Amino acid sequence: MSTLIKFPKHFISPMRSVRSWVIPLLLLALWQYSSSQNAGHAYAFVPLQNVYNAFIELLKTGELLVNTWGSLKKALLGFIFGGAAGLALGAFMAYSKIANALISPIFNAIRQVPLLGLTPLIALWLGNGESAKIFIIALASFYPLVINTYQGLSHHESKYQELASMYQFSGWREFRRIRLPQALPYILTGINLAVPFTWITTTASELLFNAGAGLGGVMMKAEANAAMDILLVCALTVTLLGIVMTALVRALSTHLLRWRPRHAA
Repeated sequence: MSTLIKFPKHFISPMRSVRSWVIPLLLLALWQYSSSQNAGHAYAFVPLQNVYNAFIELLKTGELLVNTWGSLKKALLGFIFGGAAGLALGAFMAYSKIANALISPIFNAIRQVPLLGLTPLIALWLGNGESAKIFIIALASFYPLVINTYQGLSHHESKYQELASMYQFSGWREFRRIRLPQALPYILTGINLAVPFTWITTTASELLFNAGAGLGGVMMKAEANAAMDILLVCALTVTLLGIVMTALVRALSTHLLRWRPRHAA
């Protein structure tokens, strides 16, 4: 009778880590193989050595750091403005039935329009400079935070309302002690949705409005000059920064919700 071999836990964990790298390494090997076939393949699949050389050159000239900071700065400003406005409007709609009845139809209609569909109007109003980019980025943060803040502050359990009435909580104390903790998971979900969407929109806005510092602008110039190695460096930078941002926001959410039971998280 055959028996299953059970590996110790300290051995399984490294195995899983190695397994997670198998597909990326295979893709890199396939990419390098494709780049060595002919001139057409070498253009579409830039040799990894060329990408590395372009990365080093962009670091030496400072172009990568300057444009990365330009993109991060716009993303941060757009997230702050859009997030703050989204939190405020979501809370206002949750606390005021009249405001909700008046604003909800307009908000739901506008958010059905893709951000790219609003670009001509935004360009007409704000031009094609930094203000237009930040406005588009702010909208990317605004929508999910309005929805999730409203849902979080609207759905509260009646037993906690009775507790607030029993102890005669003021409006601010009720908000701080009862409604905000209940709404926090919803709000953090909105932030988790807003951050990657904001970062994607940042690059898209730079591609649409090719003015000022930013990774999107560098990508446009690289495409125009057929510099695929530079284009790939910028694309990889955008991807890696997006992964880091998402991981940081998830870690923050986990930390802020550490008081919740595991089954409720």
